Amino acid sequence: MIKGVLIVNNHGKPRLIKLYDGFGGGEEQQQVLVREVFASVANRSDFACNFIEVNDERIGGAGTKIVYRHYATLYFILIVDSSESELGILDLIQVFVETLDKNFENVCELDLIFHHDRVNFILDEIIMGGMVLETNINEILNATEAMKEREGPQKVGLGSRISEAFSRNK
Repeated sequence: MIKGVLIVNNHGKPRLIKLYDGFGGGEEQQQVLVREVFASVANRSDFACNFIEVNDERIGGAGTKIVYRHYATLYFILIVDSSESELGILDLIQVFVETLDKNFENVCELDLIFHHDRVNFILDEIIMGGMVLETNINEILNATEAMKEREGPQKVGLGSRISEAFSRNK
């Protein structure tokens, strides 16, 4: 079972925290969890394996594994129990990143900050309650398109105006 999903930037600042079934406890314990997980992942070589077996009670104790991928400025981290396949989780991270990339056309850290609702929706399409629901990228994209249609026309926000201004100046 998946215990949690974290997206953290290179400086250790969390951009998404999604913990399942009461994993992580209260806010203080969650901050310790994020700090410890990031320290475990960030100190590893780029050539090291992307799986870490955990024995630390602050991170979930024995039988807990950290599976992660580092893309540009972001770490995509899944905390799982021993029943999950490490390669399957790496593939799941790849599906999540590709879906974000197709949804935001070259996803970056700012997309995660300014469109956190859409990122959470995509994650909920893939994982719900610690269980994998969908791994087909096209199905996930169809669900996000249906959500956009239900929301109706979007108001033009500051971000849209800024990008529009830059595109006119080219």
